[in-house]
Amino acid sequence: MDILVCVKRVPTVGGAITLTADGRAVDTRMSGFTISPHEECAVEEAVRLVSAHGGSVTVVTLGTAEAEEQLRACLALGAAKAILLEVERDAPGEFGPIATAAALASVASAGPYDLVLLGNEASDTGDYQVGIRLAHLLGRPVATGIKELSVSGDSLSGGSLEARREYRGVAETFRLPLPAVITVKEGINLPRYPSLPGRLRAKRAVIDRVPVTYQPEGLRMLTLRVPATARHSATVLGHGRDAVPELIRVLEELGVLS
Repeated sequence: MDILVCVKRVPTVGGAITLTADGRAVDTRMSGFTISPHEECAVEEAVRLVSAHGGSVTVVTLGTAEAEEQLRACLALGAAKAILLEVERDAPGEFGPIATAAALASVASAGPYDLVLLGNEASDTGDYQVGIRLAHLLGRPVATGIKELSVSGDSLSGGSLEARREYRGVAETFRLPLPAVITVKEGINLPRYPSLPGRLRAKRAVIDRVPVTYQPEGLRMLTLRVPATARHSATVLGHGRDAVPELIRVLEELGVLS
């Protein structure tokens, strides 16, 4: 079974989000980059399926040369091959979902992939579109938001899969023939940590590079905005003995004292 996993280089955000001066990007000078949690689970699921059924895992990403870092991280987890659809650093804009799906389709259609896995959505844009658009371009069945996956058969000619998810409290099961496209959600598995041999192998691996020209779309980003968050404050009741009467008053208001 040959599986293609599509990943994306996104900012690592573990605390407060700050924007660049022009308001058009997340300031990553103090954070760095990674791939989305959903995509980490997609890579792990692909490695598990190949371990059970045989075959190989290929990871692909669309981005600048810096995205090679994320591809090597996937190789360290067990992927056998990596493809970088390389975009020039000075491209006039970011690829939208239509152009991204088209670029990924050029890779997916060129190889005999039984299964294409994606994260349910990228953690930076959260547009949920690429997986569905990719399946449409390939003419393959698609299921999204999957939390459990099982495959029977190992070939394009006779294989099939069962994909399960929960939607509004209702369990849904989809049976799809291979080849197919699946988007998975975080929680379908627990991604492994890369081993030392895996890291060394990934460091030496050759990554295939395919130049990609920027394709503008109808949508255009104007600016980013950090959502407002609730502000918390503390009131000093006093210092030492002087705070006791105020403390008692507050406790009485809360109904703690009777």
